[in-house]
Amino acid sequence: MKRFASFSAGVLVLAVVAAGCGGSSKKSSSTTPSAGGKGGTMKLVANAAPPGSPDPQVNYTLQEWQLLIITHDGLVAFRRTGGAAGTKVVPDLAESIPKPTNGGKTWTFKLRSGIKFSDGTPLTGKDVKATFERLFKIGTSPNAGTWYNVIKGGDACLKTPKTCSLAQGVVVKGNTVTFNLTTADPEFLDKLGVPFAFILPASTPPKQADFPPPGTGPYKWAQYAPNKQIKLVRNTFFKQWSKDAQPAGNPDVIVEKFGLTSEAEVTAVENNQADWVFDQPPADRLSELSTKYADRVHINPLTAIYYFAFNVNEPPFNNLKARQAVNFATDRSALVKIYGGPKLGVPTCQILPPNFPGYKPYCPYTKSPGSGKWTGPDMAKAKQLVAESGTKGAAVKVNTDNTDVDKAYGLYFVSLLKQLGYKATLQALSADIQYSYAQNSKNHVQFAFSSWFQDYPAASDFLNILLGCGSFHPNSNSSPNIAQFCDKGIQADMDKAGKVGITDPKGGNQIWAQVDKQVTDQAPWVAMFNPKYIDVLSSRVKGYLFSPQWYFLLDQASVK
Repeated sequence: MKRFASFSAGVLVLAVVAAGCGGSSKKSSSTTPSAGGKGGTMKLVANAAPPGSPDPQVNYTLQEWQLLIITHDGLVAFRRTGGAAGTKVVPDLAESIPKPTNGGKTWTFKLRSGIKFSDGTPLTGKDVKATFERLFKIGTSPNAGTWYNVIKGGDACLKTPKTCSLAQGVVVKGNTVTFNLTTADPEFLDKLGVPFAFILPASTPPKQADFPPPGTGPYKWAQYAPNKQIKLVRNTFFKQWSKDAQPAGNPDVIVEKFGLTSEAEVTAVENNQADWVFDQPPADRLSELSTKYADRVHINPLTAIYYFAFNVNEPPFNNLKARQAVNFATDRSALVKIYGGPKLGVPTCQILPPNFPGYKPYCPYTKSPGSGKWTGPDMAKAKQLVAESGTKGAAVKVNTDNTDVDKAYGLYFVSLLKQLGYKATLQALSADIQYSYAQNSKNHVQFAFSSWFQDYPAASDFLNILLGCGSFHPNSNSSPNIAQFCDKGIQADMDKAGKVGITDPKGGNQIWAQVDKQVTDQAPWVAMFNPKYIDVLSSRVKGYLFSPQWYFLLDQASVK
């Protein structure tokens, strides 16, 4: 998952930029090789700090993950490069990627020697075991119960986190670490390559950290001030062991400052006072960017989705017909227009994005469903379903954040729900708390905006993480299944798809395609569109690389 916390803070009419930039290869998925020299300070700007805890085993935002990948390491990593090669898993702290034994249930890794954490402590197998036990002990890691409970002892750790022991699941002998799983997992390596599984010192306290613990990457966290800035500096104990997994990095210092408006951010980058805008530029600056600064603009398609989630346990959307009614009524082209137009957003009705494992076009909520694509809303059908549901007149609070574009989505649905006969109001929260608030079931959120970006290229990363039974954690701010959707039959098919995929990836993806269809029919969401993303850089930045896994590779660019 990569929920891009501030992704939509001003994406209006991005098509202006797309049109202005034309067909230049510089404006597509860039794999430009590194250029320039090492040294200097890379200056980033963002509206706000990553929401939630900065703890690597808790935070679930791309904003922080883009920094964690250069301060911490896993046993394996996604190759640090642009293009499709960036989705390949390579050895990182481990010397090589082992072949599993015992029917895919046993993985034995040999650690590289001589690696130290940024506090000078040598890396050992004990750190690996302690890291995975801590993942359960802190009790707030979003995916401990859906990704890592496959490790022997994981289910017991979920029940009694404070006394978690993975003595059978993670066995350490010298510099070798063996993982014993309860069942084979075709995505186990992918899950070892994301920040939840980045190795921390064994001495790290088993409680949520307010400052990222030491890591093994080329940079270390020197400052985390959520009202001011994040600062990374070089880890003097780092020596490059694999350019593919963890290159040394070019800038000496990386600073991300908070608090500027989107307008001020763009101005800072145009004037070379900052090097990159995390948030998307506002509409009134796009024409200027596309004409005067076209060579600094890069646009890339994303395996991601924007959606509003119904709370299937709260009236009126505990009624299937009510959920389906809103789906039929939604004009997805209007939502795409709010985002930036058809060049930067493609309407969708389903959970899986295009060009993704298990994807087959499917859209039942449209006037012409035969093509599998959304063609237009069907208000008559929607009003019929509302009448049949008996929910007309119910009060609905539409939850979103208060950034311009996301608030506009919310206002659109307030208007739409009123047309359908509901008493709708808007609840627009600060962007740094909205996602956590929507996740927590004690807040009884009825209909909430969110977005999702792949953790890694696998169907389960959308379907199981967002809509699986194990991803709903009552009364928790770390509950990615904000729809609170749990269908035992569909979950059984998800589990089956995972098992089949171990030996038959194609067959597994065929099952995932059916799961996607089944979930879409149950309408836990209004799936809106699949987006593209724009990076705006200063003229100082050389060697821009866009990874489909991590997006702009900050450390591989040069600012000197």
